[in-house]
Amino acid sequence: MTVQKTSVNQICAWTGAVLLLLSGIFITVLYRITENREAVWCTLVYLLLVLLCAAIFIAALRRKLTGFSNRLCGLLDGMAAGSSELPEIEEEESLFYKINHRLTRLYEIMGENRRGIAKERAELQELISDIAHQVKTPIANLKMVNATLLEEPVPEEKQKEFLQAVGGQLDKLDFLMQAMIKTSRLETGVISLEKKEQPIYDTLAAALGGILLSAEKKQIEVHVDCEEELCVSHDRKWTVEALFNLLDNAVKYTPAGGRICVSAEYREMYLKIDIADTGIGIAEQNQGAIFKRFYREEAVRDVEGIGIGLYLAREIITMQGGYILVSSGPDHGSIFSVFLPRR
Repeated sequence: MTVQKTSVNQICAWTGAVLLLLSGIFITVLYRITENREAVWCTLVYLLLVLLCAAIFIAALRRKLTGFSNRLCGLLDGMAAGSSELPEIEEEESLFYKINHRLTRLYEIMGENRRGIAKERAELQELISDIAHQVKTPIANLKMVNATLLEEPVPEEKQKEFLQAVGGQLDKLDFLMQAMIKTSRLETGVISLEKKEQPIYDTLAAALGGILLSAEKKQIEVHVDCEEELCVSHDRKWTVEALFNLLDNAVKYTPAGGRICVSAEYREMYLKIDIADTGIGIAEQNQGAIFKRFYREEAVRDVEGIGIGLYLAREIITMQGGYILVSSGPDHGSIFSVFLPRR
C-alpha cells in the first residue's frame, strides 16, 4: 500500500474547503434555530472576514516559507560549490534568521576544515620533497661507491677509504631518520613532554656534554655561567635535545679558536638561557627563516648538517610554553635566547 504525498498547495486547498463547508453548516444550523436573517447575515459576514484573514495569513506564511526555502537552497548550493560569499537574511530576530545563521556558521567551520586539510596536504607534500632532497645525495654517493667496488679492482687501502665514506653517508641517513622520527612524534603528540620543577644546571650540563669534544677539536673555548639553584619547570630529556641542537650549531658555525658563552638567569616571568658564539652570524633578513624545517643558508652548504636542529629546538621549547629569540649579524656572532616560563 502506497501513501500519496500531499503538497503544501493541496493542504491549503483542502483546509480552505473544510473551513467553507463548516461555515456553511454553521450558517444553516443557525438559521434553522433562530430564523433571524439579520443574525445569519452578520454571522456570515463575520465568518467571511475570518476566512479572509486566515487566507491572508496562510498566503503570507506560504510566501515566507517559499522565500526561506529559496534562500536555503541558495545557501546549500553555495556551500556545495565552495562559494566564499553566501546570501544573507535581513530579519535578524526571525526563526529563519536563526536557521540561516547556524547554517552559515556550519559552512564557515567546513571552510576552515577544508583550508586546514589543504594546508596539511601542502605541508606533507613539502615535507616529502624535503626528505627526498635530503636523502638523494647520500644515496647517490652510496651507489657510486658500491659500483666502484664491484666493477673495478680497488687496493685494500682505497677500500678502507671507501668504506669510511660509506659509513659517513650512512651516519647522515641515520641522523636524518632519527631527527624526523623525533619531530614526527612531537608534532603528532605520540610523545608528551613531562614537565617538572628541577634545576636547569643539570640540564645544561647534559647538553654541554654532547658538544665538548667537537669544541675541543676546534679549540673553541666554552664558558658557562649558571647558578646551581636556578630551577624551572621543564622536561629534562627534550630540553637537553633543544639546547644541544643550539650548542651544536654554535660549534659548527664558529671558526677554530672562537668562543661560546652560555648563561642562565631569572627574569620576572621566565628563566632565560643565552647561548652566544663568535661565529659567522646570520643576516637579519634570514633570521625568520632559520627555524624552518630543512632550511640552510647558501653560505653554509659545505658545513655538515641537514637544517632540522633549530626547527626541532623551537618545537620543543614552544611545547613547554616558551620561545626562542635570536640576535645576530654577519661576522658578529649570534645569541640564541631560550625563555622557559617559571610557572
